[in-house]
Amino acid sequence: MSQIPVGLQMYTVRDLCETDFLSTLKQVADIGYQGVELAGTYGLPADELRDVLADLNLKCAGSHVSYDDLDSTITYHKELGCPRFGGSSMSPDGIPKDPTSMSAAVDYMNQIGENCINQGIQAYFHNHAGEFAKIEGTYILDQLYQKTNPRFLQTQIDVFWVQYAGVDPAAYLRKYPNRCPLVHIKDMDQQRDFTEVGSGTLDWDNIFAACEEVNADWYIVEQDQCNRPSMESAEISFNYFQSRGMA
Repeated sequence: MSQIPVGLQMYTVRDLCETDFLSTLKQVADIGYQGVELAGTYGLPADELRDVLADLNLKCAGSHVSYDDLDSTITYHKELGCPRFGGSSMSPDGIPKDPTSMSAAVDYMNQIGENCINQGIQAYFHNHAGEFAKIEGTYILDQLYQKTNPRFLQTQIDVFWVQYAGVDPAAYLRKYPNRCPLVHIKDMDQQRDFTEVGSGTLDWDNIFAACEEVNADWYIVEQDQCNRPSMESAEISFNYFQSRGMA
């Protein structure tokens, strides 16, 4: 059995969270997930959410946040007991377009990450496909990771979007050993759309091997859009891990 636990990015079941967040967390725990990556806290105070997760035996593996009020966000997540958070914007101006904006994004993420690490929280960056555009012959995402301090900014490789960009997800993971605590696990169907893990075209044998090699801390299942009830999709993906003896 894999030593890497399996969590769910709650964005997958956001429709249910918006109706009853606490009930949705219980359903996630009942499926067998060991943790969650948050995509919003739905107005719950940190101490209340911390206690709910503890009662459900769910770890808070991470959280997707904005950096608009960074100090308050750090305070909240420290009280929650969440060790790390991140997002998918590397600068207030979006994806860099040229060397000048790339340099500004690196400076921005270094500042965010240093502020976080100095207050006891680890920052990470979540990619989509757009960061595989190139500036001066090098992927934007590589420039971000190569030019930021690894202590300040860790990676969150989303294997679907790496594949979507025409890059081998397993090979890309192997470029950043010991820097990818949370790997976003999502599958792609023949039409290059989202599907449940194990139902699509990604090479999971190689991807999971790469995750083990780079010492990932968590597999985080995420499905951006579901063609069936979202909790059913979350359960199908978890069952795939079970079928492989990994959960």
